[in-house]
Amino acid sequence: MTALHFRSKFLPALLIGTALWGQNLKQFEKKVTEFTLANGLHFIVVERHDAPVISFHTRVNAGSLNDPAGATGLAYMFERMAFKGTETIGTADWASEKKALDAVEEAYDRLQAERNKGPRADQERLDLLDLQLRTAINWAQGFVRPNEFRAILETNGAMEFHAASSYDSTDYLCSLPSNRMELWFLMESQRFLAPVFREFYKERDLVLEDQRTRAQSNPVNLMQQEFLAAAFEAHPYRNPGMGWPSDVANLRIADARAFFAKYFTASNMTIAIVGDVAPDEARRLAERYFGPMPARPAPPVPHTVEPPQRGTKRIQIQLPIQPLLVWGYKRPDRLDPDDPALRVMGLILAGGHTGMLYKELVENQRIALDSQAAAAFLDGGHPSLFTMALTLGKERTVEEVEKALEALVLRFQVEKVDDETLNRARNKARAGLIALLEGNRGLAAELPAYYSTYGDWRKLFTSIGDVNKVTADDVQRVARKYLVASQRTVIYSTQPAPPAAAIGGRR
Repeated sequence: MTALHFRSKFLPALLIGTALWGQNLKQFEKKVTEFTLANGLHFIVVERHDAPVISFHTRVNAGSLNDPAGATGLAYMFERMAFKGTETIGTADWASEKKALDAVEEAYDRLQAERNKGPRADQERLDLLDLQLRTAINWAQGFVRPNEFRAILETNGAMEFHAASSYDSTDYLCSLPSNRMELWFLMESQRFLAPVFREFYKERDLVLEDQRTRAQSNPVNLMQQEFLAAAFEAHPYRNPGMGWPSDVANLRIADARAFFAKYFTASNMTIAIVGDVAPDEARRLAERYFGPMPARPAPPVPHTVEPPQRGTKRIQIQLPIQPLLVWGYKRPDRLDPDDPALRVMGLILAGGHTGMLYKELVENQRIALDSQAAAAFLDGGHPSLFTMALTLGKERTVEEVEKALEALVLRFQVEKVDDETLNRARNKARAGLIALLEGNRGLAAELPAYYSTYGDWRKLFTSIGDVNKVTADDVQRVARKYLVASQRTVIYSTQPAPPAAAIGGRR
């Protein structure tokens, strides 16, 4: 389960006070240049000339919660397909490859048409059409130059080069020597101007294989999937980020093209460039390479609202791991006025061995082996979950661990946290931000995320002021408001029962 981890370090005196932190923001603003192209693509450029390196981060405001019904896993496929190349990179002969890719879709259409006959489908014809599809896929594969896109960037010094997808976004990041900036503009823009869906079905099959192996090698992922599916009845947060296997198995390139056309629009993207960069040059290159992207309307915001929960939900799951217990409480999104107080409460509970959850239930009572907490378990762009997770101690029952956890929650509701505890949480928040600001990559990732979520990257800084304003009364108030049994989802694991032969012996 996701936890909040903050690096412990010395905090310069300049950054301790809220007023001085505001002064620091004003100094930072002098290094920032923002501009929006005519097509709606927004750029945030930060000058840092400490080293001849630039970090680039492209954020598309589309993740797995945008997956169409029956086509979950599409957003994750755009993580897998990120660097397959263009019409000129990654192919031995694009004209021939395009014909081969078209032939794949024609073969797939014939197979799908026969499948759609249901019980009237001819099995021998299905087998023949499936063979023809595989033959067409192999033919198209013959034109592919694997990993050529990545190899070009890595040959030119690319570091920290990868793609990632989440519930709320799809992100692409890369760091390059500053004298290779134009190369990044050229290659990144081509991926969006003329996307090529080569090796789509190969990657789709690999996703299915990953889903099978993950369930076996990491049972906690399976537990998380069951947890979210129970906590959310309607909202897309209930779907696995990698999609449901039956959906993934039927994804088509036509689905991917439609998803791309709808969500991968200039007005739905933000790009951050941080490092040894000249803003005027960055703008010139942005106009040249990204300016040709067509202007299209922003995609609609997901409208599904989770219905009210009317009681505690409980799930038991058998997994071959040390028993785990997870509590999740419904909470509002990050734009809600209660978010800062929920963040502070999460920091008080979390924080590794210094968090209250660990101190009380692991160190003092010794009923748990480990603990985690998160103020917003998912991305937080929509109402999500405030979670607490415990690994049960040996020979401890779920009932006694839940009783101890219930008592800890009750303390937040009837007692106010002291000033020392409150200040420790504030320091954790500041330390986390300082750690992000130290490196170009972390800052390049956070700026477009905050811009997309709050409409202003400055919220990255001013959120510290919001945290500093949180009082003990605020923490107690949100504990009473949100940490209530009627809004709770509980999942716990137990060891699978041994086979009957092992219990009774052979007969």
